[in-house]
Parts: sequence; C-alpha cells; structure tokens
Amino acid sequence: MLYAAASGGGAGSLTPILMIALLFGVMYFMMIRPQQKRRREAEQMQSALGPGDEVVTIGGLHGTVTAVEDETVLLEIAPGVQTRFARPAVARVVKQAERPETIEPAAEDVETVKE
Repeated sequence: MLYAAASGGGAGSLTPILMIALLFGVMYFMMIRPQQKRRREAEQMQSALGPGDEVVTIGGLHGTVTAVEDETVLLEIAPGVQTRFARPAVARVVKQAERPETIEPAAEDVETVKE
C-alpha cells in the first residue's frame, strides 16, 4: 500500500512545470506580442513622416514637420521657430499633409530586333 501512494506522486510533479509553461504562454500573448505590434506601428508612422505633417512629440509639443532627415525631424513650433527632434520623439501624427500620389511609369513593351 505504501508503494501505491509513492507511485501516484510522479504525475503530480509534472503539473507545476505545465503551469509555468502556461504562464509564460499567457504572458507572451497578453504582453509581449501587443508591445511588439505597437512598436512596429510607431516605426512605420515615424518613417512615413513628411513635410507639412502636424505632429505631437512625446513631451506634448505640437508642431509642423518642415524637414525630415535620416534620424531627425525639423519641427516648426511657432512661426519662424524651428527645433530639431529625434524621429522616435514623435508620438503621433495629428494631421497628415496631403501629398500627391507618386505614380510609377507603366512598363513599356520593348521590341526585340532579330537580325
């Protein structure tokens, strides 16, 4: 009888490991994935910045984008007053400037001349 009680404890030791794995799975889907998605969306928004966009920085400063460089954005915060910010400092775009759609030229048929 003592032997039967000892053998039943082996299956119970697997339960804590499964609970820990389940906890990590829940944390991944509830915390890590949404954070990665927000980061990707912020990077896309920051890479799409262009002159004329009205933006808000992470510090709450409102301004209009006047120039965009590789790592920085030049904002006009008042008439004639421009400041330089890092791209990640832009929190959101309030109003995106209307830009003409760039239309790619249609591929022309190229005739091959056979000699």
